[in-house]
Amino acid sequence: WRKWHRRVSTQSTGDSYKCTPLEGMLSYQIKRYQTEADTDKQIVLNPSEIQKKEVKDMEFAVHEVYAMDVFVTPGTGKTKEYNSNTTVYRRTEEIYQLKMKASRAFYSDVCNRFTLMPFTLRAFEEETKAKMGLKECVTHELLQAYPVQQDATGQPVAQFKFTVLVVPNGNIRINGGIFDPATCKSEHKIEDKEIVELLAQSANRKTANKKKKKKAKSAAEEAKTTTN
Repeated sequence: WRKWHRRVSTQSTGDSYKCTPLEGMLSYQIKRYQTEADTDKQIVLNPSEIQKKEVKDMEFAVHEVYAMDVFVTPGTGKTKEYNSNTTVYRRTEEIYQLKMKASRAFYSDVCNRFTLMPFTLRAFEEETKAKMGLKECVTHELLQAYPVQQDATGQPVAQFKFTVLVVPNGNIRINGGIFDPATCKSEHKIEDKEIVELLAQSANRKTANKKKKKKAKSAAEEAKTTTN
């Protein structure tokens, strides 16, 4: 499937429940030591005006891995920065000779422990010292912050994040927990038959294999009954 097929499916599902994908949020291809900013294969369910121009169309390929990060809200889908200081950052590829000793020690620790991956200030034993070195790193764009976002109207936002492997026999979800629809009740439901059939497919290898075996067993029993 092309990216826009996936976008339409998600938007159709959200519409059925009177929800909207949060604007600008990315799902993306994963490679070693690579974050969402370093790949051209990005999926934006509700792109901003800038993303509509910059994010390229693409096709999924076998043996690729994707981080699927879905945000939905009953609000407008427009985002604004939440009035809270973030604690999550990641290293950029900028180069700058830091002046403060605390900044150099902090940045060296970041490079050695996290490479280009995101990290939280809670990961440092002495968080106060980490914050002292953080300011200069951010000022000179050696580190990029992940700001806390919220729906512009203050409506709640639900996030679903999981990793998917694209394999020859289909897609496999390898993490993200198990969602049981029986635990949630809604006055709305999906009417689109194509979406209902799509959601009935499993991205879990064990579940898919069980369904195949059950289907094959039923077919064999039916054939045996017909023969008799």
